[in-house]
Formats: sequence, C-alpha cells, structure tokens
Amino acid sequence: MNYTDIDSRKQAFIFELDDVLYPEKDYLYQVYYLFGGLLEYTTLIDAKQTTDLMIDTYITAGKELVFDNLKAKLQVDEKYRAGLRDLMITARLPLKLLLYQNMLNLLQDIVVDRKKIFIVTNGNREMQLNKIKQTEWHGLEQYLTVYFTDEFKPKPESDVIDLLIKDYNLQRREILMIENSETDRICAEASGIDYLNVNNFL
Repeated sequence: MNYTDIDSRKQAFIFELDDVLYPEKDYLYQVYYLFGGLLEYTTLIDAKQTTDLMIDTYITAGKELVFDNLKAKLQVDEKYRAGLRDLMITARLPLKLLLYQNMLNLLQDIVVDRKKIFIVTNGNREMQLNKIKQTEWHGLEQYLTVYFTDEFKPKPESDVIDLLIKDYNLQRREILMIENSETDRICAEASGIDYLNVNNFL
C-alpha cells in the first residue's frame, strides 16, 4: 500500500513514533551498547557480554526485563538500574535513527500533497523528544507537529486527539491514524477517526 491508495479526502495524518516511523530496537540497542561500555568502565564486566545479554533479553522476554536479567545473570548491582533509566532518556546515540523507507516515502508524499503530519506519542516526553532529535528526517522535521501524551493523558485516552482536532480546526472524517498497537486502535475508535495498521505500508 502507498499514499495513492489512501482516500484523497484525508487532510491530516497521525503517527506514533516507535515501531511506526522507525524500529524502536534501533534506539534501544544503541542505548544497550552505551550502557555496556559504561558498566565495563565501572565494574569491569565485559561490555560485549552485557550488550549481547540485553539484546537477547529484549528479543526473548521484552524490554521491561532487561535490567532484571542483568542482575540475575551478571550480578549487576541494583544501583545501576537508575543509570540505565537515565541513559534511556538522555543518550547521545552513535548513529542516527533511520525511518522505515516506506514510511519516509509516505511522509514525503503527504508533504508534497500539502497535508498535515502529526506525531502523537506515548511514553516519557524527554525520551521521545530525544529520539525525534536523533532521527534522520531528510528535511521533513519542519512539517511535523508533535504532541506528547505525557502532557495530557496517555493513549488510548482520546484527549490529545480531541485537542489536536480543535487546535487545527479539523473534521474527524479528514484524519487518518497510522498505528501499530491495540492502544492506538482503541484511541482512534474512541476519537471517531479512521486508522490503518503500519504493516499495510511496510
């Protein structure tokens, strides 16, 4: 699916950030790499061993259990949990985050057609902003309007969508959300707007 397949009456497009515009693992893996290096400096635990374990845990058990597994398998002290949390928010990445190619194409087509692009993202505001700042937007950043649900109520609550509609004088039928989660689908339905799963484009 591409831009020309979308109802031409749509005037505004809403995207989540993680795993919609770019693969979230691209951010997490770089943070794990940085944390492994910091941990090696202070504890002498091999950085590669730490990074590999963190990535493996993410793949097999999810990001919420990454530090718990470090504690269990490498005896990493609990005091370093806060360090990982802080690094997650403030990390200066070795490499820029790259958009999915098909999503880059979609964003560019929307801009050429002079329609509106919104990023409405859940999660820690500082962390999400850090990701946005370190993404290679190919000049698209000037066309993006970002809403952090941290400042309102997280999705699936529809408050932020209602505000966006009011701010930009939009009709609900003019909006399309590109989503990749049950949370976003519920939010779109509660807001009375149409949605498509990102996998239609990838």
